[in-house]
Formats: sequence, structure tokens, C-alpha cells
Amino acid sequence: MKIAVLPGDGVGMEVIAEAVKVLAALSRGGLAFEMEQASVGGAAYDTSGDPLPEPTLEMARKADAILFGAVGGPRYDALPREKRPEQAILRLRKELNLFANLRPASVFLELADASTLKAEVVAGSIS
Repeated sequence: MKIAVLPGDGVGMEVIAEAVKVLAALSRGGLAFEMEQASVGGAAYDTSGDPLPEPTLEMARKADAILFGAVGGPRYDALPREKRPEQAILRLRKELNLFANLRPASVFLELADASTLKAEVVAGSIS
């Protein structure tokens, strides 16, 4: 499996570094991963003037999966909208026809009624 590793900025870089360690450990257990890394978000803007440079987009197009870290930070808040780090993930979604950003959710029973998620959706995740 070919994975495009896009660490992002700040904590994104830290989280993705640990995720890569997990994938490396899985590789030693027999799973095969080919990982290629490129900059995205503010880090990419700092070096290229674009939060999603064309070489990064092309690498993502050729990958089977994308490991994408958090992007952005206060120092980029004054940039024009099209240059802000968050535009990287929005453009990736558009260019690759992606539509979901799945994240796990746990709901405490006492807060289930306060959730914006539908009751039948959170029913299986109540702690």
C-alpha cells in the first residue's frame, strides 16, 4: 500500500510522526507500506507560497491512502483565504473527489441527549 504522508503543521507534525512509527512497526509484522512524505498547509506555504503545492497533490493522486496531519496556526490567520493552510485539505477533497473526514466519537450516556448526532447514530458509542 502506497501512503502519502502529509504531516501538516504544529501538533500535526508530532501526531503524524507517531503514526508513522506505528505503521513502521506494522511493516515489521508483515504488512507492506510504501510511505512518501511531502509538506502541506502552513509548512508548504512557507516554502512554496502554496498550502497544497502541485508536487504534493500529484503524490496524493498516486497514493492508495493519505495520512494527513493538522494544519494551520495563528501566524497564518492574516493570509488571503486561498493561501490559508486549511485550503490544502479542502482542495485535496475537491481534486480527489473525497467527501468524508471520519473521526471516532464516544458519547457519555448523560450527554447523549445533548449530542448533535442522531440518537440512533450515537447509541452504539455510548460509554
